Amino acid sequence: MMQPEVTSITQTRTVALSIFLPFAIGYFASYLYRAINAVIADELMVDLGLSASQLGLLTSTYFLAFAVVQLPVGMLLDRFGPRRVEASLLLVAALGAVVFSLADSLTALTLGRLLIGVGVACCLMASFKAFALWFRPDQLPMLNGSLMAFGALGALAATVPVAWMLEFTGWRQLFMGLAAMTLILSALIFIVVPEHRGPLKDVHFGALVGGLKQVLCDRFFWRIAPVAAVFTGSSMAIATLWAAPWLRDIMLQDPGQVATALMFMALGMGTGFLSLGFILAWLLRHGVRPVPVIAVLMTLFMSMVAAMASGWQVPMLPLFMASMGFLGSSSATIFSLLSGHFDSNLTGRASTALNLLVFIAAFVFQWGVGVVIGAWGTTESGAYPVEGYQVAFGTLVALQAIMIALLVFSDRKLTT
Repeated sequence: MMQPEVTSITQTRTVALSIFLPFAIGYFASYLYRAINAVIADELMVDLGLSASQLGLLTSTYFLAFAVVQLPVGMLLDRFGPRRVEASLLLVAALGAVVFSLADSLTALTLGRLLIGVGVACCLMASFKAFALWFRPDQLPMLNGSLMAFGALGALAATVPVAWMLEFTGWRQLFMGLAAMTLILSALIFIVVPEHRGPLKDVHFGALVGGLKQVLCDRFFWRIAPVAAVFTGSSMAIATLWAAPWLRDIMLQDPGQVATALMFMALGMGTGFLSLGFILAWLLRHGVRPVPVIAVLMTLFMSMVAAMASGWQVPMLPLFMASMGFLGSSSATIFSLLSGHFDSNLTGRASTALNLLVFIAAFVFQWGVGVVIGAWGTTESGAYPVEGYQVAFGTLVALQAIMIALLVFSDRKLTT
């Protein structure tokens, strides 16, 4: 087996600039696109007369596109390498941003959002692939955690900075600017990232399908995949869209306060991504089983969603939002359970299959919450009634409770 390229400190620093940074910026852009609709939601609803259900469908199509192309993206990464695949797909994202900025109907907006989702669908997996090619295995936890933190920075950029920019320009001009940024990023990755000198692994279609079938027929996979899908999907659905209307309608926050609260949520998420993996690894080294730790973190997250569902005027809102962002990132640690279970030649397909389920769940939850909230109509002030939030978020809480029970009472193999 060929060893990764980076061995010396000097080489590590050089490659970090030419590999880690371009791919990290790509993941930043991916998360920025994912979360930005939460801040521009009011403008979209006013300019195009969108309902809650339509807004939920529009925003969630990003997740649908993301899910549909996960497995083909995995094949492309194995065949052509992360540099060429991500640089090419980012051109699709740039086209999507242009279509979105010019749209005058829900159909055109949805098409633009779909193209954006396809275009940034490889940003996380391409980064993981590049890091595995160029860096030593002992460097990967730090790199992967740092990459996820860059994603949280993208979510952070989609809060107060975007709200501030909307005071000087419209959402259409903003997306034209994002299109230009994405084109520059595509060129940066293609020009700056070096081509890996080792031969790319030849993955035949039949072998890929056979390995995927092995993953999907594995009982262990189906014990934990629904848990990750429900928790990560609901966290995405709330953080990237429905937290903003909840802050406006239930917590009675103005647009500036909403953006600030979402900023705290993104900060908490970034802290969670950066720290929880290292914390879990430290606990494992000291003999602590991972499942109870993950279950406790998920229970705390569920209690916060329950607080949102209750209609309670949450005190210390910035701390609440930061804590929710931190705990919402905890379900990502489930990926580490997969890595410990499957052989190394299957971990990529196992992670991609799990990612597929996560984004399908995010699509269903984000659209479904909009359908439920919209069923109650709006008040005279244009707000959605508390009953809609109670039913929508309460349903998520019920699903999360079921998943926690399944996780805790599953086969003992999960705790090893």
